[in-house]
Amino acid sequence: MTESSHFPKKMRRVAIDPVTRVEGHGKVTLLLDEDNRVCQARLHIVEFRGFEKFIQGRPYREVPVLVQRLCGICPVSHLLAGTKALDQLVGVDELTPSAEKLRRLLHYGQVLQSHALHFFHLASPDLLFGFDAEAQKRNILALLESEHRAIALKGIKLRQYGQEVIRAVTGKRIHGVGPLPGGMNRHLSKEDGADLKQAIDQVIGWAQEGLDLVRRIYLTNPDFHLRFAVIRSHFLALVRPDGGHELYDGRLRVVGENGAVLFDQVPAWDYLRHIREQVKSWSYMKFPYLAALGPEAGWYRVGPLARLNACSFIDSPLAEAARREFMALEDGQPVQASLAYHWARMVEILHCAEKIKELLADQDLYRGELMVQGERRAEGIGVIEAPGDARQPDRCHHPQQHRHERSDPPSSSTIPGPAGADRTLAQPDRDRHPRLRSLPVLRHPCHRQDAAYGGAGGCPGPGMPAPDQTWRWYRQRLKG
Repeated sequence: MTESSHFPKKMRRVAIDPVTRVEGHGKVTLLLDEDNRVCQARLHIVEFRGFEKFIQGRPYREVPVLVQRLCGICPVSHLLAGTKALDQLVGVDELTPSAEKLRRLLHYGQVLQSHALHFFHLASPDLLFGFDAEAQKRNILALLESEHRAIALKGIKLRQYGQEVIRAVTGKRIHGVGPLPGGMNRHLSKEDGADLKQAIDQVIGWAQEGLDLVRRIYLTNPDFHLRFAVIRSHFLALVRPDGGHELYDGRLRVVGENGAVLFDQVPAWDYLRHIREQVKSWSYMKFPYLAALGPEAGWYRVGPLARLNACSFIDSPLAEAARREFMALEDGQPVQASLAYHWARMVEILHCAEKIKELLADQDLYRGELMVQGERRAEGIGVIEAPGDARQPDRCHHPQQHRHERSDPPSSSTIPGPAGADRTLAQPDRDRHPRLRSLPVLRHPCHRQDAAYGGAGGCPGPGMPAPDQTWRWYRQRLKG
């Protein structure tokens, strides 16, 4: 079936390829009739990643480190979602206070830097210069050379601070390592904590200035911002048991387009009873929908706008005051305007800055137990709020255990995994999606016995590379 098979042959096709200012690869296609009216519009994600296949057969502890390579902008979200799934797999339902607070600090830094990148680097040039300005002018470098230089610099420094939080917790600004199945690998150092404390009040001030900026932009022309690209939809987000705004943990809540709560407090392990996914021949993107409403009526939005529409309150004072003002745009009903994502994003930047300040004063970041152990389980599911979306649950299985759809929560009474914990294989449950084609799983012959996993090492077989050349060999074989 071709892309335009449902339409007459006289349709004209317009392609925007590539779509810029996104992480990944995409294009937009439009089908126009003889009067240049749009009859079909599609966003195509043309990049096949294959992570769900090539992590199969890997040691389970490698999974979070591997899946964070999905993205260079929000790797922490993938790292934490994968680690939370492995927490369940190793039988850990509750982390130590130190481990949970360190993960939350890491995630707040991630959301802060990602939101700052999105608004100041990618969106603000359009908003400040105007959509009709020359394309060559609408970028962060042009902002730095304009009358908006001061706010652009503050946006860059906001992102820098978020990156420093990530570095302090994981050792690297991008693709660091800190979360482990059952906890964390180290505390925050006193030196890093002192450096972050010294700057946090200024960061909160910058966040407030950014929030004031987007409010002024929005309210200067409210009719345009409230009507432009309005899409009436449902909204899905994680919330706390009391309905509060949540980024790291929580349960699923869906708010309908009219503000009614469609379902609430759904645990991550039960998501398959409420959410389904479609696959389409023209995109590698998945199309999730609410099972009770079906694919046509059950689609929903996620991200900062969804989180503000779904939550009952935010547990930091400045951000909660900003949320109340934001929700007053529609008299307490869900805000549907697409451009309102920018305002919601800045509310969350302020919230993250406030929570970072609160956590830096907590001594659990600097001392206390970091790891918990439990009984092995057959399955683990982890879900988290990424800066731009609710990260789809990572679902991993012991391959030795029978796969089944559960109606009860994970329990430590499930059969424990075999001896040799680090060699347990991770098996993502994605078999129901036919578009995920099989990829070759290549392993170095010495890998099972290398010193990193308690073995004595080994020698390459005939025609095989030495261990330090393994990844180069993977690339060569995959290209072939």
